Amino acid sequence: MRYDLHNHTWRCNHAVGSMDEYVQKAIEQGLEGFGFACHAPMAFDEENRMALAELESYKRDVLELKERYAGLCDIKLGLEVDYLPGFMEEEVLQFEGDYLIGSIHFLGDWGFDNPAFLAEYAKRDINESWRRYLEGIVAMAQSGHFDIVGHFDLMKVFGFRPTEDLRSEIEQALRAIKRAGMVIELNASGLRKKVAEPYPSESILQMAGTLEIPITFSSDSHAPEHVGFERVRLENLAKQAGYTHYTIFTHREKESLKIP
Repeated sequence: MRYDLHNHTWRCNHAVGSMDEYVQKAIEQGLEGFGFACHAPMAFDEENRMALAELESYKRDVLELKERYAGLCDIKLGLEVDYLPGFMEEEVLQFEGDYLIGSIHFLGDWGFDNPAFLAEYAKRDINESWRRYLEGIVAMAQSGHFDIVGHFDLMKVFGFRPTEDLRSEIEQALRAIKRAGMVIELNASGLRKKVAEPYPSESILQMAGTLEIPITFSSDSHAPEHVGFERVRLENLAKQAGYTHYTIFTHREKESLKIP
């Protein structure tokens, strides 16, 4: 069975295509399960996410697709939530869906993965930025709110990597994820970006495998043509790291499936 759990909708204002088109592409790609996890509402960076008033209609749309495509594709209901203390909505954290993806896109008010703020890298110490990012991953895991860690090493998106050895900090973040019972997604979207590799990197995936942290698969689609992107490549990377199974969720409960 093949599932793809991290995918967006037009409601985030930076994805294109109808929700039906995403599901139809998933079926065409041979996926048996497909999860919507659009950017959750919060009173920050509001132009890149749905409004709080849209949350129920988003849920209703996904559940309608779940019913309509029953027997053809197992539709999952999720949200991608920015871990940003002081801005996370209680209605989002208590959302009744299948899973919540916790992601970090901001260090303070710096949207480090947004091309509009690319020049900010020249003003920052890259090693300190990576440390702050990894500390955020630890805090996110410790919060207990989330099921999946979104794109673990997103800080590399534009090719800015640490110049110091941060393996200890990376391991601390992974151990926090392990203690929290969370899952790491193997996310293909980095293969569509300048960095040209998935999240997490092969070395971090190996570390996660050693710690027996479960994984799931994501294309992080923002257009129908992204659905299932490089799925076989991700499966092979997972196997090379020692994984034989991946995880899906139903009503926040884990289920382990064999990697094809």
